[in-house]
Amino acid sequence: MDRPLRVAVIGAGPAGIYAADHLIKASETVTVDIFDKLPTPYGLIRYGVAPDHPRIKEIVNALTRILNNERIRFIGNVEYGTDVKPEELSRFYDATIIASGAEKDRALDIPGVELNGSYGAADFASWYNGHPDVAREWPLEATEVAVIGAGNVAVDVARILAKTADELLVTEIPDNVYQGLKTSPVTDVHLFSRRGPAQVKFTPLELRELDHSPNVEVIVHPEGIEFDEGSLQAMRDTRHVKMCVDILQNWAVRDPRDRPRRLHLYFLQAPVEVLGEDGKVVGLRTETQELTGDGWVRGTGEFTDWPVQAVYRAVGYLSTALPDLPFDTKTGTIPHEAGRILDLDGEHIPGMYVTGWIKRGPVGLIGHTKGDANETVQSLLADTEKLPAPVEPSASAVLDYLRSRDVDFTDWEGWQKLDAHEVTLGEPHGRKRVKVVARDEMTNICNG
Repeated sequence: MDRPLRVAVIGAGPAGIYAADHLIKASETVTVDIFDKLPTPYGLIRYGVAPDHPRIKEIVNALTRILNNERIRFIGNVEYGTDVKPEELSRFYDATIIASGAEKDRALDIPGVELNGSYGAADFASWYNGHPDVAREWPLEATEVAVIGAGNVAVDVARILAKTADELLVTEIPDNVYQGLKTSPVTDVHLFSRRGPAQVKFTPLELRELDHSPNVEVIVHPEGIEFDEGSLQAMRDTRHVKMCVDILQNWAVRDPRDRPRRLHLYFLQAPVEVLGEDGKVVGLRTETQELTGDGWVRGTGEFTDWPVQAVYRAVGYLSTALPDLPFDTKTGTIPHEAGRILDLDGEHIPGMYVTGWIKRGPVGLIGHTKGDANETVQSLLADTEKLPAPVEPSASAVLDYLRSRDVDFTDWEGWQKLDAHEVTLGEPHGRKRVKVVARDEMTNICNG
């Protein structure tokens, strides 16, 4: 491909960054601008992954190497649809790739979810990760808490709730999060999985980390440790499933230890109602499930009420619709064909592409994201000769436009200043960094 190509990517999480990486590796004539509504890059790696996961956050090192490429430009603190619209991007770019991800909570359709004390796990994760657009305080008043879900986010939320604040002080949590967690009176966290131990979605690494705290006793309740042929086949087919089951079985039979807080794991318990009084959560009702032979479950009609004062729903992330783009509300995705965004008539919208969770739904790990980005990029490159050429293709034109709109955008150099500042804040306390939370403070540091 000889034609110079300028591409805008909306979203500076892994999906967007990998798409940029595939593009510049495909041709020396491609340049990419990655926009994000936050002043910082990395998306859910910065604002979704729990702060006590330093090994998982090492993915930032790989993403940084990509963003250091001179043909990739990061432009932060720019809201797609508000600060810049699709038709405006077409003035400056040959094509746009939407990689806005998924950061909202998927709904749980049971009675009582609207009660005071019922929370979405994604909102809680945004709080403890110092997201600039959430409240600085979080109501941590419950002594017994329920977490619904069997994925990595559920495990993260349960672990953060169960740990003491002082244990987390060595991480990058902001001071307001430390102060909030320090006041928490929690003694018991109950994690409920609708299916059996062979169907959990968390990884062995995540599972083992539950048991690392000297202040938290992990208790696996043996009543739900059951297997059918579908479960046994899953254990034979997938190594990490077998590893998780082995860990859970060992924990289910070990002697209890005397620790101030407890984290309970229950299997084959499906939530059916959040119980309330005077508008507040006072319990969770679950229905015991039985395996159906193929790894799925059905209800038994046996119900249990658990006396909890808060419920956290970790049943998945959900993407949100973007202005002037089609959106499938059932799947939470943008309709596409091999990454080409389709209009309501099923026709490709010229120059518009999609990748990541908003393309395929909030499933899969980093490896899936890379392959997903590659498919989209290959479609874009195959369309090169059909792409409408921008009328203002110079690298400075879009920045001049943002300045004319008084958009206080950040750039890669600014992020490096903020990054160094956060590291400096952590050094006196032996911490890797301390996050700056306020958006205006972040942009001021980025822009000097």
